[in-house]
Amino acid sequence: MNIQMRRVPTLLAVLLLFLQVIVRAAPGEYFAIEVVDEQTGRGVPLVELKTTNNIRYWTDSNGLVAFNEPGLMDQTVFFNVWSPGYEFPKDGFGIAGAALNIKAGDSKTLKLKRTNISERLYCSTEQGIYRDTVLLGRKAPIEQPVLNGQVMGQDSVIALPYNNKIYWFWGDTAKPSYPLGLFAMSGATSELPARGGLAPDVGINFTYFTGKDGFSRGMAPLKEPGPVWLDGVVTINDDSGRERLFAHFSRMKDLGTRLERGLMLYNDEREVFERFKPVDLDAVLAPGGHPFRVSVDGQEYFYFPTPYPATRVKADFKSVTNLDEYEAYTPLVQGTRYTKGEAKLDRDKKGKLNWAWKKDTQPLQGPEIEELIKDGKLKSEECPFRLTDVQTKKPILLHGCSIYWNDYRKKLIMIGLQMWGGSSNIGEVYFAESTKPEGPWVWARKIVTHTKMDFYNPTQHPFFDEQAGRIIYFQGTYTNTFSGDPTPTPRYEYNQVMYRLDLADARLRLPAAQ
Repeated sequence: MNIQMRRVPTLLAVLLLFLQVIVRAAPGEYFAIEVVDEQTGRGVPLVELKTTNNIRYWTDSNGLVAFNEPGLMDQTVFFNVWSPGYEFPKDGFGIAGAALNIKAGDSKTLKLKRTNISERLYCSTEQGIYRDTVLLGRKAPIEQPVLNGQVMGQDSVIALPYNNKIYWFWGDTAKPSYPLGLFAMSGATSELPARGGLAPDVGINFTYFTGKDGFSRGMAPLKEPGPVWLDGVVTINDDSGRERLFAHFSRMKDLGTRLERGLMLYNDEREVFERFKPVDLDAVLAPGGHPFRVSVDGQEYFYFPTPYPATRVKADFKSVTNLDEYEAYTPLVQGTRYTKGEAKLDRDKKGKLNWAWKKDTQPLQGPEIEELIKDGKLKSEECPFRLTDVQTKKPILLHGCSIYWNDYRKKLIMIGLQMWGGSSNIGEVYFAESTKPEGPWVWARKIVTHTKMDFYNPTQHPFFDEQAGRIIYFQGTYTNTFSGDPTPTPRYEYNQVMYRLDLADARLRLPAAQ
């Protein structure tokens, strides 16, 4: 009797699984809508298809929608077609869309004209990256196409080669089981393309660091309360010659209030970052942003763009871990801090402003520079950090960026984000270049727009560069958090979207900086 009773739950589970299989539509019962870039023929992710009664579908990372809507099969259905950075032809009434004859097992391809210079490739982190591909019975390019590490959403990517792999770290990470997820940095590894990894235009196979529950676990766990964020992550050899992962951390009370900050080192045995040295909350010079390495007169330096590359340190373990060795590229008098209305600018007797590398001095960033110009204490042409939209000639207030040397352009390449401006809030991404970290950074060209949505903290992945640097890859966080748009995009919300950019594009020919 007991044996029979124990079999009941098992039989019920089998029956429920069977019912799920027969209830879910088979691949042949869907109508496939494929949206492609007319320039490349590649599927376009993040395209909205909306019916006349406002049912919204979004293409997956193959540009596919698997359509099987009760009541709308075997008839003509009109879809409005929209995607930021792309256009679909409009009819005589100015409506961009298409009427499709819906029939199970059939398909239709729609072509979009790309207005972005950069090409959208795929979402790298969301749940359901290739949802519609799977529903249609087609093969997805990655090993975990619908859910990996129980990750629903991930903020602000950091990535760099380490120990012959690519190490990936993200900020706050959402999970399926509860609205509050992980707030201690999440992480994963993947293979470099040259060592068996996927080509970057195909996708990324992440191996997440997970806990016993299968959910992505904390990579910088602290006992004290508050989210932990990492930045300024670099690889460097310690005093014994061993390669180490080094980072700056902030323990936060809220988006703008730090409770603690310091330096961390990665413990390879425990596979977590651990506290190494504290940093004063009011320290003006410290690691940050997405660092890049440059040789100047035979000396290697790490530069930290936050957002401009106005902080640097010698690229050795002793210097990187000693904040007294950090320098700021600044026009302030040596040893001073910026105070609104009282900034002490370093001018000679003839009034020439002295921008130079100085220790124990505050670097100036966008808001401070803007204030000084507005107050008449600084002329725009005196500033090496003065990005301007080459099309509109309007100044760009930089919110964040990543900078790396590019062999194809023979210059430092910036992928930067405009702060609070343009047709979206924090969704306009720009390309700029300079021969030196100190600039001048003058002209920039918009390469990506996300109308009504945010796309913050964009970063390049130079380890993915192709054709000697002609093709570069970058991604950022797609979300509605700061945009003012009340409607998040299903699945894509709060996730990383990958783009590629062809640096041979004639639209990226910028005027010489004066």
